[in-house]
Amino acid sequence: MKALVSALAGVDGPLDRPALDMASIEFPSLDAGPYLQRLNEMAAELGDLTAGMSGPEFLARANTYLFDDIGFRGNEKEYYDPRNSCLNWVLDQRIGIPITLSLVYIEVARRLGRPISGIGLPGHFVIQYDDGAWSTYVDPFNGGKLLSEDDCRELVTSIAGAEATSDPDLLKPVSSRYILIRMLNNLRGGYFRSEQYDRAAAVLDLLIDALPAAGDHYKARGVARIHLRQFRAAQSDFERYLAIEPHASDREEIVRQMAAIHRWLASLN
Repeated sequence: MKALVSALAGVDGPLDRPALDMASIEFPSLDAGPYLQRLNEMAAELGDLTAGMSGPEFLARANTYLFDDIGFRGNEKEYYDPRNSCLNWVLDQRIGIPITLSLVYIEVARRLGRPISGIGLPGHFVIQYDDGAWSTYVDPFNGGKLLSEDDCRELVTSIAGAEATSDPDLLKPVSSRYILIRMLNNLRGGYFRSEQYDRAAAVLDLLIDALPAAGDHYKARGVARIHLRQFRAAQSDFERYLAIEPHASDREEIVRQMAAIHRWLASLN
């Protein structure tokens, strides 16, 4: 987890190793080496095909290579499967969600010195190619579809409402740390949906280390710990949540839950 912890602490850099560290939550015996090598090989193949190409030419060939030749595609059928957030599985199965398919694109492009960045739209994730002379947005989840700024705003409106487009940072590139935290949140959601509370708690440990002032993460870990019958730890998380969010809308519900835990613990004495 060294690379992931370092990236979550704010050390900006490549995404491949931290993402594979994250995937080890789902795949504990994961060996990152073969997947790093696969990204190297993909970049070498694409580099041979695109040497000397302009930005538009590069993107057209990269899209053909990634989405036609290799066959990467969006996993619409099982969108919330936690494995969609695991880089090794995405590389093996050639399916994923917007952010992990974007990560593959970013990491292949990085190896070729091509200027591609992540764009964290609300409810969706795309990438931007910008070499100073030419710029466009790309949607890897939809086969590398090219998007204008207006297209991106329309996409956000359809997902999150028109008010979400007022964010001045809407189309600005995001950091590696942002991408990894967003991936962790996706993974957390997948584990809660599949009732894998031990893995949800492991993800929340990382999120809390990265964002210790985010109260909702303590609440979510408290819920996971209740399911794991770790009641004292759950009570501690709920106490921390209310300390951070003293006026939380669900304060009464959390207080009732804490009282139930207290009664249960008292019955053990």
